[in-house]
Amino acid sequence: MNVEVSRPRRFGVAGMVAVSLAAFGFSFALVPLYRIACEKVFGIRLERGAADAGDAVAASRSERLVTVTFDGSVNSKLPWQFGPRTMRMQVRPGEVYETTYFARNTSDRDIVGSATPSVAPARASKYFNKTECFCFTAQTLVAGETREMPVRFIVDPDLPEDVRTLTLSYTFFKNDALTAQLSAPGRRDTPAAASSDATRSAP
Repeated sequence: MNVEVSRPRRFGVAGMVAVSLAAFGFSFALVPLYRIACEKVFGIRLERGAADAGDAVAASRSERLVTVTFDGSVNSKLPWQFGPRTMRMQVRPGEVYETTYFARNTSDRDIVGSATPSVAPARASKYFNKTECFCFTAQTLVAGETREMPVRFIVDPDLPEDVRTLTLSYTFFKNDALTAQLSAPGRRDTPAAASSDATRSAP
């Protein structure tokens, strides 16, 4: 014998399913509302999921600013003036920046100099990356010459959060071997040749 489900009963089952689905959806909606209530009203910060945490880290990195200061000095054997054009700047990790140093040969003869860079604090040096630098090659300045020397750099986004200031320093030394070559026979007035030799000799 076939038993028909009455129309009211069919509507009752459908109604219960609809109520269940609505309750299920409402429970999900309560999560962000509950989070907002805890954080904004009661001041309680809830742990976020991995995706939320990743977004927060990325946002904090993009908003982070690091102060970079610049310094320059010369060895006592080198009769040059040398220093940065800009003393400090604020940079965002991960972005490319450029600054400029200047050097002036105050002597009456051509001299080749080599610059040695350093970054402080020392533990942050591996997070400071130079993409263009006059320290990559020796520099030949004729008597009285002044030269602008750019530096391009990037601060790695993985720089430890507690490091807020970096200092980039250069010390220029006289390159005795290459300077002597400038006055060698057949090398008169050839600073370009010395620069070429410097490029081949640079580490």
